[in-house]
Amino acid sequence: MSLPSIPSRLRTGLAGLATSVLLAGLVPGATAAAVTTSANGASPVPVVTPAAPGAAAVKLTVVASGLSHPVLVTSPNDGTKRLFIVEKRGTIRIVSGGTLLSASFLNLTKSVSTGSEQGLLGLAFHPAYKTNRKFYVDYTDVSGNTVIREYKASSTNKNAVQSGSGRTILRVTQPYANHNGGNIAFGPDGYLYIGMGDGGSGGDPGNRAQSVSTLLGKMLRIDINGTSGTKQYRIPSTNPYVGKTGLDEIWQRGLRNPWRWSFDKATGNLWIGDVGQNRYEEVDRAVKTTTGAGRGYNWGWHVMEGFHCYLPASGCSTSGKRLPLLEYSHSTNGRCAITGGYVYRGTAIASLRGWYVFGDYCSGEVLAVPNTATSKPTPVTLFGTGSGRMVSAFGQDTAGELYVVDLGGTVYRIDPA
Repeated sequence: MSLPSIPSRLRTGLAGLATSVLLAGLVPGATAAAVTTSANGASPVPVVTPAAPGAAAVKLTVVASGLSHPVLVTSPNDGTKRLFIVEKRGTIRIVSGGTLLSASFLNLTKSVSTGSEQGLLGLAFHPAYKTNRKFYVDYTDVSGNTVIREYKASSTNKNAVQSGSGRTILRVTQPYANHNGGNIAFGPDGYLYIGMGDGGSGGDPGNRAQSVSTLLGKMLRIDINGTSGTKQYRIPSTNPYVGKTGLDEIWQRGLRNPWRWSFDKATGNLWIGDVGQNRYEEVDRAVKTTTGAGRGYNWGWHVMEGFHCYLPASGCSTSGKRLPLLEYSHSTNGRCAITGGYVYRGTAIASLRGWYVFGDYCSGEVLAVPNTATSKPTPVTLFGTGSGRMVSAFGQDTAGELYVVDLGGTVYRIDPA
């Protein structure tokens, strides 16, 4: 089967899909309260400091299989404990009571382009979804442009979308078919954050990630609880470019392709897995302060790739740029593209609490570092190579338990063995 290239330079030659996986791995140890400062020098905030990793057994439990290129799993905070799975082709499926429902929750296949890294890529439920039934999707339309669109669930059938409820919030023109980003999520401040890739090709030829006159290569932040003029949203007054040169929607810049990123449920810190060019993958961490998580940060692309110069290849300036928390190279285990994850805040695996779990699409590895780590920590391997997994995303349910998404068609939950 020919598979699409999610999220950047992803090697589609990987084959094989494990339908049942039980792997022993190193799982982090117990936790203790502490106060730390981010590697980028942000103000101290209370966090959880995990102890040193200890040996324990974990397993991957299949929760859904037979899917069509799943790229995300998430859950609304509505008390139903349902899981919603995004399929790249343009459909959203529901797992309810442990069963994958046959009918799609949403079907956008006629509106979505699916070539290259395109498709239905993101889903976020409104913080008040239980009462207003609103949710948001991020997809590339038939012209290849990014669309953020709002829908409402039916008031009579919780597993279906209300007919005619679609409303376009934002459309961003894409110059190429790759580096679309695609992840969207509500922050602890109630605003909608939108991760945008640099627009594609290779090496960001238009230097779009650094330019404040384009939304590409950015983390955006908007208020969807209202409109302003012709815009179907409002601009938070605390966005860094309000009243200055630059587009008001921009929250951060200097991102290459933030394929998957998340907020820590406990601290509000922002964690970004930013896919690299040819050599290095990176994890960016922005600690939440009174001004938000990483307000106005410049993550460095395309001047920097990880901790290294990209353009120019040497002697580049790091002035005004934020270095990542960690990087890893493509020289180990066939790694090629990071898939950002979540800080584990569940209860099923006490020893994993407070660790940021992420992976690599090509190697199939699942890795973890303490959420309080200082610069350049060495990740612990939870699940190694050789499984044939293509890790396209991680997921988190309302209880804080974590899931691993395999582009080949399976969603797993991380459980204690």
